[in-house]
Amino acid sequence: MESKISNIESALESVKDGDILMVGGFGLIGAPLSLIDHLTTVNLRDLTVISNNVGEAGKGLGLLLDQGKLKKAVGSYFTSNREVAKWYNAGKLELDLLPQGTLSEAIRAGGAGLGGFYTKTGVGTDLAKGKETKEIDGETYLFEKSLKADVALIRAHKADKLGNLVYYKTARNFNPMMATAAKYVVAEVDEIVEPGELNPEEVVTQHLYVDKIVLAEQILTKDGVIHK
Repeated sequence: MESKISNIESALESVKDGDILMVGGFGLIGAPLSLIDHLTTVNLRDLTVISNNVGEAGKGLGLLLDQGKLKKAVGSYFTSNREVAKWYNAGKLELDLLPQGTLSEAIRAGGAGLGGFYTKTGVGTDLAKGKETKEIDGETYLFEKSLKADVALIRAHKADKLGNLVYYKTARNFNPMMATAAKYVVAEVDEIVEPGELNPEEVVTQHLYVDKIVLAEQILTKDGVIHK
């Protein structure tokens, strides 16, 4: 089997202008900070990012925003980075706001090969504008399209050399679903072990979803400080 272990530069060579990226993380927790940091050194533009939020000001995905590399952001919690509003109001960033449960299910549906799903969340609000509605058993539902990506950048705790992944507590968040919904998946991890060293009952993402594994070069501490 071809080795999936890679350095960050090589793992991200296939990311190109206009790509749709899924990026794990809730705030900065569970975000692939090393992979994001490398993208700041690459000449890219017009990226669409699907993520819970656009990092924080000057941190995580906020770095790509500051560089003007993002054309559109799809997510739920943009207020974690107030710079998002400035870019949006200036007409330099498109936003697609989705309720968090809807975002999660849209990613899961994309990974499951579904075209979309019906939900009651958002019915009768501005979030329903331009979207199909349908009455089911006397109740109105809103159709939400599934989400897919060209590339998923995810964060896990450990990987074996085959690409099986385990996660650390809530840092798991959106990462496992994103691994199923993208054509190309890069996992940033703290440690890489030999096949057989991971408890199979703890494996959340199976190796067939993962294309490349890289060792993390940045760590987020409990106080929110990023260390290189």
